[in-house]
Order: sequence, then C-alpha cells, then structure tokens
Amino acid sequence: MHPSRRRVRLTVCATVVLLGTAVGCAPQDAAPGGTQAAGKRSCAPGKLATVTPGTVTVGTDEPAYPPWFNDDDPANGKGYESAVAYAVARELGYGKGAVRWRKVPFNSAFAPGAKAFDFDINQVSISASRRQAVAFSSGYYDVRQAVVALKGSKVAGAKSVADLKDVRWGAQVGTTSLDVVNDTIRPSRPAAVFQKNDLAKSALKNGQVDAILVDLPTAFSITSAELKDAVVVGQFAQRGPAEEQFGLVLDKESPLTGCVTAAVDALRRKGTLAALEKRWLADAVDVPVLK
Repeated sequence: MHPSRRRVRLTVCATVVLLGTAVGCAPQDAAPGGTQAAGKRSCAPGKLATVTPGTVTVGTDEPAYPPWFNDDDPANGKGYESAVAYAVARELGYGKGAVRWRKVPFNSAFAPGAKAFDFDINQVSISASRRQAVAFSSGYYDVRQAVVALKGSKVAGAKSVADLKDVRWGAQVGTTSLDVVNDTIRPSRPAAVFQKNDLAKSALKNGQVDAILVDLPTAFSITSAELKDAVVVGQFAQRGPAEEQFGLVLDKESPLTGCVTAAVDALRRKGTLAALEKRWLADAVDVPVLK
C-alpha cells in the first residue's frame, strides 16, 4: 500500500478505537486473492485506488531481459511480460497511455515494506515464504526450470537428475532456480550464488561453473542470442497442476489484489495468456525432460 494511503487507514482505525465503537478494522484483503477488494465497486474500470490516481504504476527490474521484454524497454509492449502487463491494465480499465513503469530490483519487489508500484512483473514465482511479505495475483505463467551448459561438456549429455549431482552449479540468489538446485538436484558441492543471471552466465562462459539453472524461456534466450556455444540440456517436468507459477507482486495490504487477480483470471479464461505465450515465448516441446 502506498505510504500515504496506509497512514490514512491507520488514522481511521485509531479514531474508531478512541470512540469506543464496536466496529472493527479488519484488513481489506485478508483472504488470498483479496476477494473483498474484487467487489464490483472497488474494481470499477479506470477508477482503482492506484498509487497515482488515473494511472497504473508497474514495477520491473533493469535491465529488462528477453524474451520477457524486448530492447530493455518495458514500455514498448514487446516481450511476454510487457504484453501481459498492458493486457492486465486494459482489463482494469487503463489504456497503454495510463501505464507508468518504475525500476524495481528483483529482490526488492518481494521484500517487506510499502511498495511504490501497483503491481510488479519480473518472473517472480509465487511461494508461501514470499506471501509473508507481499501479496500475489493468480499465476500468469506456468514455470518450468531448465539446465544450460556449454556444448560438448559433460553436462550437455546429461539425461537424468542423477547425472547432474557431481556438477558445479550456478544460479541467481533468491530465485526458485536456486531452490531447485538445492532441493531437487542436491549437488555434491554447494552451488555458486550470483546477484544477477548476467553474472551466472559469465561464470558459465568462463568455466567457473559447469551449468546454470534458469526458467525455460530464459534458457532459450541465453542459448539463442547470448551464449551461442551453450545448449539447453533439459527441463524439469511438471507433475499435475503447475507447481510453480509467476505471479504479479502487490503490496501486502494492497486493495487492488482481488481486482488484479480477477484480471489475470479473465486473460487466462479468454485465451489471451496462451496467445501471448505462443507469440513471445519459444516452444518447449523439443526440450528433453530430466527424470
């Protein structure tokens, strides 16, 4: 919640207590997804209680990488996450001209504290631990993790998780990619941890690590444009409903959570998310599944 809105609400609560009324001051979005805020009145198109009235402020990190964004310019509408952000804004009643972008470092997006954005989009996986500090929309992308290694290396021939244990791993700190390395692969030596994927890619290129783990679309982008001597070795299977999803991040107390969730659900129901994924993200069918 924007600091000014939070102060106003706390003041109202304090006033109620002083008057000794029996009226409580429950959180506006106590339930996951903010069903109370999703009410018809609170989600009136173009009239939401946004950080800046009349506009939607969207956070993301810098640089903004493909295929999630194009040309390091979130505002151009190109790339999957840029397109999704504008589609969500339209569902909320805000045209492209009413969307403002704000730089937000990846780890800051889901750190505790008030937020200066209405929602953040930056490949942030929904998790119980992150829900302690922020709110999430429903998922807008079903995540699969993928292994990237240099062509001709021992890792490039891996067929199973067992083949990946005696490997020098690298991954970005604070990501679910690192969680998969530690919890699913369980390598024989600790993984090298990097502040940015750029640093992990450099370590792979320089031979400091044997492999890195990233989400599948990022793996395609790395191997097709950034490290052409690297290959996508394989992906981890999803079992049943998506176990990991990217979600839009909102302030823990945001009154918009229910509205934004309803917008994402509408885009999924209409097939908009599937169409955007087909347009902007590579096909994962040909990547072997590691078992």
